[in-house]
Amino acid sequence: MNIRINLIKYFANLRFAINILIIIASLSILGTIIEQDQTTNFYKENYSQILLNIPLWKFILQLGLDHIFKTGWFIFILGLFANSLSCCTLLQQFPILSRAQKYFFYKKKIQYKRLALNSQIKYTSNGNLVTYLQLKKYIIYQQKNIFYGYKGLVGRIAPILVHISLLVILFGTFVGSISGFTAQEFIPKTENFRIQNLLNTNFLTYTPKISTRINDFWITYKKNSIINQFYSDLSVLDNSGIELKRKTISVNNPLKYRNISYYQTDWNIIGLRIKIDNKSTYQIPYLSTKNFQKEVWFTWFPDSNGTSILINNIRGINAFYDQSGNFLAYLDMGEKYDVNFHSFQLVEFISSTGLQIKSDPGIKIIYFGFGLLMISIFLSYRSFSQIWFHQKKKTIFIGGQTNRAQLNFEKEILDIIISLKKQDKIRTERLELSQ
Repeated sequence: MNIRINLIKYFANLRFAINILIIIASLSILGTIIEQDQTTNFYKENYSQILLNIPLWKFILQLGLDHIFKTGWFIFILGLFANSLSCCTLLQQFPILSRAQKYFFYKKKIQYKRLALNSQIKYTSNGNLVTYLQLKKYIIYQQKNIFYGYKGLVGRIAPILVHISLLVILFGTFVGSISGFTAQEFIPKTENFRIQNLLNTNFLTYTPKISTRINDFWITYKKNSIINQFYSDLSVLDNSGIELKRKTISVNNPLKYRNISYYQTDWNIIGLRIKIDNKSTYQIPYLSTKNFQKEVWFTWFPDSNGTSILINNIRGINAFYDQSGNFLAYLDMGEKYDVNFHSFQLVEFISSTGLQIKSDPGIKIIYFGFGLLMISIFLSYRSFSQIWFHQKKKTIFIGGQTNRAQLNFEKEILDIIISLKKQDKIRTERLELSQ
């Protein structure tokens, strides 16, 4: 029993909580530096350095540093921190709040001398002092000629709310680590798709039964032909094909539907539609290569004895070459090209958009926790102030203390004392005149 009590007290220790928090922060920084949820080849190519005669990428994979936030040991550390916060809240914060709610009275002069602020007032009625304190939002308790008042109890509640908000954030992180998913899709324009290409899953991953349609895709360019931004017009559909939500997304401007976020990440040219002899329309594939300084896409005409087309953007300019690599012509969309007694007309590019799809059911819990944390931080700036006064004959002993904003508290009490003394002086002068 004693061992259990000592263990709980150890968890409630502030130093222990700070050490755990430092470990969590350090691991989070490491998880930011090391790319998460990548392929094994990615780590082999980018972390080939040797550490203790072992390639660095092996350490990363074996220790789970490629998915830090989903490892069992990281979740265990989060659990330790949550346990520490819970013990601290139960053993320290709640007793402090309970003591703050209790009222007690000071009867002896020496008790007032021990307070941070104390004074004596003569010829002042209790009623006037109580009225002034009530105007300052104090809650007053009385026992005969002894009074106790306090205000700002919410300042004592704020630390508890801070701990609760941190626990909510940790719970949201835990929910996100055991559920949700990340998917990557390359979808041609005008096509529908369901989420299938999952990059990573978790213990409680659930893929929603919805589909998505790529209504349109386009790219905007700067004056120097450098890509400025690319956009995808998406529609989220239910099983009956009814549109649930529609939005045009771009980089850093995702579509969000329930717990799913669609991010614009990449694009590609996958084909070309051509019309042959003004009759049939065909689709021919484009292949990409990065052997040049810039990415280039190329294809070839069917039944043209090796005539090929090269492009380096999606703006519609196509360079034609024969089978020997000799340049033939530049053609734009809608233009025709005759070869081998056939007429070829370029109709349009077939482009695809690269989407990263993420689901994190814990994100709303985390947002709620951070919102509660911000509120509790503001509340923590409220001072918890206490005041006592005791009338003995024609003298009132007054004293008070506060946990912060000491100067404001002293000014508040001094203003009350000065006002009461002025009132007593006026009352005394009136009595002398009446006599």
